[in-house]
Amino acid sequence: MARRKKSSGFEDMLDLLAMLPWWLCVALAAASYFFLHSWAVVPQAADIAGRPGDMMAAVVQKGLIYGLASIGQYLLPFMCLVAAAMSAWRRKQRKALVKGVAQAQDVAALGDISWREFELLVGEAYRLQGFRIIELGGNGPDGGVDLVMIKGSEKFLVQCKQWKAQRVGVAIVRELYGVMAARGATGGFVVTSGRFSNDAQAFARGRNITLVDGPQLLAMVQRARQSLVNGPKAAQAGGSPPAAPARTAVATASATAPAAPQPPSTKPNCPRCSAAMELRTARQGANAGKSFWGCSTFPGCRGTLAAASSPWAGG
Repeated sequence: MARRKKSSGFEDMLDLLAMLPWWLCVALAAASYFFLHSWAVVPQAADIAGRPGDMMAAVVQKGLIYGLASIGQYLLPFMCLVAAAMSAWRRKQRKALVKGVAQAQDVAALGDISWREFELLVGEAYRLQGFRIIELGGNGPDGGVDLVMIKGSEKFLVQCKQWKAQRVGVAIVRELYGVMAARGATGGFVVTSGRFSNDAQAFARGRNITLVDGPQLLAMVQRARQSLVNGPKAAQAGGSPPAAPARTAVATASATAPAAPQPPSTKPNCPRCSAAMELRTARQGANAGKSFWGCSTFPGCRGTLAAASSPWAGG
């Protein structure tokens, strides 16, 4: 994604505060005012006693504290209130994005929004699945990571690629895989409005990297919108269960029914969301080392099929 322009420390602080819920920013504004107001007291001569040298140092110290507190008691609450407004506006913007794209019937809608809106859309789609989202905007020497998703003790890294004509190649996926290892991430996602190359899909297969293309993202946004409007139970009743992250894409044979035999060259469709499935290898648990079919939109959908009972199963 494009890089953001360099910003001042004031703007960075506002962005940091705006990541918090608006009501928490308001609470911080009130708390900072009352705390700093208690220090914004003119030092009295009676409070300063001792030798002339010590008295001078005490006067300077108390004067400095008074000056900083006098300015800070208004500046810091003002920043918090501005951040609260920004947080509320961004929340409204994200909901409008999800609503607008979810109502579209064509993947082309993903290309009609800006790259910044695309990142917000991806983040909100996963936020509605219970993830905590940290927006980075691909800024800094972090391998182009745009989002960090956290749930519990698990951390996932996300790259957003709003590419219309060019397919996302294997170099992007390899780059993310390296950053995942360096930062100790549980898994990673590459989300695009277009498609992935065959090499990229082959590299991600068997690794804890999920590739989400345009049609899969549109379906995920539509499910997220359904959850937002009708609640998680209604979305689950409609055939789209709420997503939850896992340390690895591990499937148990008892959790799913075996699929009917299909030709070896054909990938099965997910029994839950009908998306294409990927052949993966369990890394942990009782089925470690065994192959299974996992939904390509994981963790947006956790549909699985046992590969052992299928004629194309293998390493």
